[in-house]
Amino acid sequence: MCPSTVLSEQHYNTALKRFEEFGLRVEALNRFKTPAKQAKILKELAEGNIDLVIGTHRLLSSDVKFYDLGLLVLDEEQRFGVEHKEKIKHIKKDIDCLTMTATPIPRTLHMSLAGIRDISTINTPPLKRLPVQTYVVEESEPLIRDACIREISRGGQVFILYNRVESISTFAGRIAEIIPEGKVCYAHGRMDRDTLENAVFSFYRGEKNILVTTTIIENGIDLPNANTIIVIDADRLGISQLYQLRGRVGRGARLAQAYFTFKASKVLSSDATERLKAIMRFTELGSGFKIAMRDLEIRGAGNVLGAEQHGHMDKVGYELYSKLLKEELTGDKQLSTELEIKTTAYIPEAYIESSAGRLDCYKQIAEIRSVEDYKRVIASIEDNYGEMPDEVLNLLIIAVLKSFASKFNVKKISVDGTEGALELPSLNSLSDERLRAALDRYRGRVKLSMAKAPLIIFEPRQTPTKTMLDMTKFLKFAVSFN
Repeated sequence: MCPSTVLSEQHYNTALKRFEEFGLRVEALNRFKTPAKQAKILKELAEGNIDLVIGTHRLLSSDVKFYDLGLLVLDEEQRFGVEHKEKIKHIKKDIDCLTMTATPIPRTLHMSLAGIRDISTINTPPLKRLPVQTYVVEESEPLIRDACIREISRGGQVFILYNRVESISTFAGRIAEIIPEGKVCYAHGRMDRDTLENAVFSFYRGEKNILVTTTIIENGIDLPNANTIIVIDADRLGISQLYQLRGRVGRGARLAQAYFTFKASKVLSSDATERLKAIMRFTELGSGFKIAMRDLEIRGAGNVLGAEQHGHMDKVGYELYSKLLKEELTGDKQLSTELEIKTTAYIPEAYIESSAGRLDCYKQIAEIRSVEDYKRVIASIEDNYGEMPDEVLNLLIIAVLKSFASKFNVKKISVDGTEGALELPSLNSLSDERLRAALDRYRGRVKLSMAKAPLIIFEPRQTPTKTMLDMTKFLKFAVSFN
């Protein structure tokens, strides 16, 4: 299943060649097929006479019945909306499902990072593949002409992305005037079947060398001879769209160029500027995962168990978000310990520059449950990024301290300057023989207060870090006491 008719046709043609010697029956189901042909395919699909069907959202229609569906492959997952994904959930209840994308949406990526879904990344590019040279420039007719002539003169083809259906034919006429040497055609999603098919396949066969098109080419179209793309009004597009469009060129062994243009008189918004900066920054092959991680940081993971794909996990923090998610999935719910710790605890960008690396470290820290976990995470982070700054060390100490505190349903952990205290939920907590043993063991260094609620108060130390370490040792002794 793939998001566009053109891409489904391309997959269909590839599958026919790949499986011609294996005796498999392959069919395509999309709007390029006549109603009579579609009816015939649906009948044979229900009877089990077709082994592999390749199609668009049409495969989610109520009249599509499978004889014995075993595998669903979803290509360009980021282009399927919530409504489609809810339908896909019903299809893939009892079958294997493989999802493919260069830029996963934040919710899908988070589910993979959290361990709900398996993820594999392909980091090795195809043989002889070169990174695409990327430029963010002001739009001008000389620029468009020079870029096109340079590509045409070496026997290549050009994509010009113009994402306005109403005026695309006028724009294509303007391009034909600017570049009389070129053979220009245009395509968009509202064309009738035959016109669209003729336009795209005339470009595919090399009869035309400049294709003016909308974002319908975004999804996986493979044209190795097209090695220059010019995007008009690039500031209007999302970051994953920009990355996907750049991926339409440079698919062979030839060096490719991508020009992301904006109107010379236009003042770009801060968001548009950040997106264009990101596409300039992530130019190496396989950057889609990094761009998706940046998208996850900006937009949040959304509602993982529902339909919404929006939402900001920074409202509650990644650690709490992961904890709540795990509790919801496993049913292992504990009393949440409130933190009131006045110290600096985070991962600085200067220490771990990669957003993907920082997110991975936050995930490791959120999963700390013991001193052994604490030592393992320290060793792992320092092995990858060098000696740990105090801010990160504090974050790890807080994680293990909170984990131990949750075993005694500690209501609140307070650290103010050099003083620290553990607030217990009630007097009944003091009947726990483990806590009584720890109070006896650390007599003189801790004291019990009954002012408002039971408080275990620790003697002041030189720094908040040392105070938190004392509190951790106290709770570790209590946890391990038999």
